[in-house]
Amino acid sequence: MAEIINMPRLSDTMEEGTVATWLKKVGDKISEGDILAEIETDKATMEFESFHEGTLLYIGIQEGETTKVDELLAIIGEEGEDISGLTNGGKTSTEAPTSKSKETPEEKAATPEKEEDATSKEEETVSAELPEGVIVVSMPRLSDTMEEGTVATWLKKVGDKVSEGDILAEIETDKATMEFESFQSGTLLHIGLQEGESAKVDSLLAIIGPEGTDVSGVVANASKSVPTTKKQEAPKQEAPKAETKVEAPKVEAKATKPATNGSASGRLFVSPLAKKIAEEKGINLSQVNGSGENGRIVKTDIENFVPASSGGPVGKFVPAGQEDFEDVSNSQMRKAIAKALTNSKFSAPHYYLSVEFDMENAIAFRTQFNTVPDTKISYNDIVVKACALALKQHPQVNSQWFADKMRLNNHVHIGVAVAVPDGLVVPVVKFANEQSLQQIGSAVRDLAGKAKNKKLTPAEMEGSTFTVSNLGMFGIDTFTSIINQPNSAILSVGNIVEKPVVKNGQIVVGNTMKLSLACDHRTVDGATGAQFLQTLKGYIENPVTMLV
Repeated sequence: MAEIINMPRLSDTMEEGTVATWLKKVGDKISEGDILAEIETDKATMEFESFHEGTLLYIGIQEGETTKVDELLAIIGEEGEDISGLTNGGKTSTEAPTSKSKETPEEKAATPEKEEDATSKEEETVSAELPEGVIVVSMPRLSDTMEEGTVATWLKKVGDKVSEGDILAEIETDKATMEFESFQSGTLLHIGLQEGESAKVDSLLAIIGPEGTDVSGVVANASKSVPTTKKQEAPKQEAPKAETKVEAPKVEAKATKPATNGSASGRLFVSPLAKKIAEEKGINLSQVNGSGENGRIVKTDIENFVPASSGGPVGKFVPAGQEDFEDVSNSQMRKAIAKALTNSKFSAPHYYLSVEFDMENAIAFRTQFNTVPDTKISYNDIVVKACALALKQHPQVNSQWFADKMRLNNHVHIGVAVAVPDGLVVPVVKFANEQSLQQIGSAVRDLAGKAKNKKLTPAEMEGSTFTVSNLGMFGIDTFTSIINQPNSAILSVGNIVEKPVVKNGQIVVGNTMKLSLACDHRTVDGATGAQFLQTLKGYIENPVTMLV
């Protein structure tokens, strides 16, 4: 059966798309996962892959042409299949033309009334499929790169009243776990995905409508209308079933820890003030026991919270001589990290420049700066500010690579790598060169707190032009990083080490810090990277110059 492929929504703000290049032509065999075309959105040119298998029967938008989201882009089906009804009607369902194609021309000419009756019956069926007032809620696209989502927590259950703006569920994307609010009012009639289950974007998530409405037909037709989604999801639901047994105890274990501050579904009850303070301090709310009504976390719980001290994670007991392992399903974030970093490592020619800076003046500067009341900056804040100022002088390091051009950014948005339990996120400090050290310090603390509580929004993780990764707090002297594309460089920052150094011909005790700059050789030549590091050295070894 032929499948209609519509113009996809590849970014949150995308309203129309332009086909930059078709990578397949009519008649080509298509496999699931093949790249069909490159589509230019309002933010970038992105690859669009097929979720169906078959033969490319029709191309609706030629290269260079633009159309609205959800308009006909292409048709995939069986070789030789008649798709005239689809190309003429556009919006016609795939079942209708298939049944019509079985009729001979004589039958069509002889029974025009039957055809009209069939059409009216189809219209009646469609209206019956979606009762009045019923809204089908699909899996939303919550980030530019999101292809599928996992329901972390349902905050409503079947039968609950839902108002516009209510939070329906928390959905795990490839970047963060985000709250998904309802844009409709009514009663939650059906939940299509249980907690922990995953589905592609636009798959059935839930159904909202008038109380008591029978939606069994809508559920059945939703699953029938996308047969290929079933094929894709079937192995996922079977394979993870075995894996969910491994994961389920983990989720429950986390929920039982703060048993007094949430519901049975795992939802946390937190006062707005307590939530704000927790974000500022970077406290994981799931580790806090609430003292309020129904285990609600209040301000005093956050202020009195002391992280549980442990001697480190305790490994599972395994008898000597026995092999043992545990399979853990990859989270959406882990899949995204793997995809992005693999693509960066094997598409951008990396090279590395390493330096060692004298930190004596930086230590004295920070100590004196933090004597000001209500002011606290870290060494990382100093590095971020120094990078921002140096990038203004070396725009080629603050650039992006495209196939036909190189973009030199005149603004400086610095991504700061933050480790979270599921992996790594890179929130962005916008216009870092225009911000003071105090503002940068406050912004980084705020973003890091949100990252650890999985509350970062896509907007807070987009648009970086350069990235800083710091492992100094873990005692790492030196390391190299993989470039966070589309950036052209990333700075790896080690810890400050007290060691013997030579000054004025004398061996004295000094403090130094090693840094490594990974560059994309397509945009940043060796001399350009070296000049950037020289400028950076001037700022970090004499931080007072950043205030001038």
